[in-house]
Amino acid sequence: MSDTVMRPRKPSGRSLPVVGALRLNRPAETWYKPALSVVIASAVPNLLLYSLGRLDLVMYTMAGSLCALYGHSLPYARRAHTVVRVVLGMAAGLAVALATASLTDSAAVLIGVGALLAAAQKTFCDATRIGPPGNVIFAFVTSAALFAPQEWRQVPGHLALMAAAGAFAWLVTAGPALWRREGPERLATARALDAAAAYAAEPGPRTRHAATAAVHGAWQTLLAAGRPTPVRRALERLVVHAERALAAAGDARPDELRRWAGATRGRGPVPEPPTAPGTAEQLFGADAERAGRRTRRGRREARRRLRRALAPGSPVLPVALRTLVGCALAGYASSALGVGHPYWAIVTAASVHQPNLSLSWSRGLQRTVGNLLGVLVFAAVIPLARTGPLVLVLCVLSCGFAAEALITRNYWLGSVAVTPMALLILEFGGPAPAGGLIADRALDTVVGVVVGLLAGAAVTNRRAAGRVESALAAAEAARIGAERTVADPAAGAPALATARRELTSALVELRDAGDVASGEWWQRALPEEELLAAEQAGHRTLAATAQRQGLITPARADGVV
Repeated sequence: MSDTVMRPRKPSGRSLPVVGALRLNRPAETWYKPALSVVIASAVPNLLLYSLGRLDLVMYTMAGSLCALYGHSLPYARRAHTVVRVVLGMAAGLAVALATASLTDSAAVLIGVGALLAAAQKTFCDATRIGPPGNVIFAFVTSAALFAPQEWRQVPGHLALMAAAGAFAWLVTAGPALWRREGPERLATARALDAAAAYAAEPGPRTRHAATAAVHGAWQTLLAAGRPTPVRRALERLVVHAERALAAAGDARPDELRRWAGATRGRGPVPEPPTAPGTAEQLFGADAERAGRRTRRGRREARRRLRRALAPGSPVLPVALRTLVGCALAGYASSALGVGHPYWAIVTAASVHQPNLSLSWSRGLQRTVGNLLGVLVFAAVIPLARTGPLVLVLCVLSCGFAAEALITRNYWLGSVAVTPMALLILEFGGPAPAGGLIADRALDTVVGVVVGLLAGAAVTNRRAAGRVESALAAAEAARIGAERTVADPAAGAPALATARRELTSALVELRDAGDVASGEWWQRALPEEELLAAEQAGHRTLAATAQRQGLITPARADGVV
């Protein structure tokens, strides 16, 4: 037993941070991957259109090129499937937007359709947990397309351009597999080793949760990567070391774990330290779980989770309703104020809505600061961009790279580059008065943020507390199941490994549900004591499964409270 004290987390639902929301973080270690991907995926179609003298079609190819932003944390096999779904989703939303734009020029109808599309995109992105950049890119593309001049006969050709650019974006995101096949798995393993080292060096609830989530993420990445290769086998052995450090922090050597993490990130051979106790059982269980994922049962389970996320009573739906109400009201308010680009207000409101109201406030503040600074950047860049079409293309590509390079530091910093990029894209359709564009963008930003936050406060999400209750029940069920497996003398390695990973997943979900609910307003008090007790009981059961698997001895289960 550890002497680490786990204290209940205090709800932060009334806290509206300002300085903290704008504080810069360390850049993500792989920030350059989405940045380079979107530049390459955009450069080829844009330069091809430039050579043909048809830069007016850039908006449609950009819709496909922006799909290259997704899936960079996934193993290549899973990434390929994910980006295909992103391209298909983008095509579906763009088709609805273009068809609507060709049939009507009523601003009221266009804003209503834009809000509905934004809500649908938010729902499916949250339900599938597709990851960053989430629904904002979809909302940006479809909202802009709604207000672009369109004729019905042009729709198939514009969709074909988007599909072609999307196919190229797929090649860009999947291409690195040809020379670094296990790159995402190596990165996930290195993160697990670093997080385990941090916990071993400074045991506590924060570092334990980070290490638990990182180890769980590493296993999920390796299991989703496909058939094991010699490199993946070596990575799995390293994850077992990280898992052992998590179960018995007193036996871990943080410096050694960090050294393995550094070598794993590199391009050289994967470190092969002495085999940790229980490794054979863990790998045997991983093979059994991997085989189960390849069956129809695994696909049915994935569809079942999606249906549950979209079913009545799901905590995803109130956030989708907030998005619908906020986007619609923001668009109508912008139109009433006479702004020529009301879809900017729709996109701003769509970006504001986060899992809870506290996070929405932070995102609204970041969006406001970033956009207002971004229009100043646009004012400085536009004279250069108007010197020639090729210069305009290069300016857009530079802004795209800067946006992805900076956004991991803080969302507002990325918005400083996103805003001029969005404004420069309008130049492909013909120059417009820069002062009017700047005024419209600034006004739409303020309208979108204010109305979005008001909609978030008005449309309550009491289901956030319900998600906590469901997560508590799931964690309890997983803990009981793991304890039964440990107590069963006939339980083999596959059953133990599966029970351990299911319990770990349930504890990660429990903490995430608690964090989301603690930032939500207008709801009943959270069961803080139950959350604490469930986490402590779950960690004790994880220690018991580690002992049964041979990862640790009963005397060294000191990383668990």
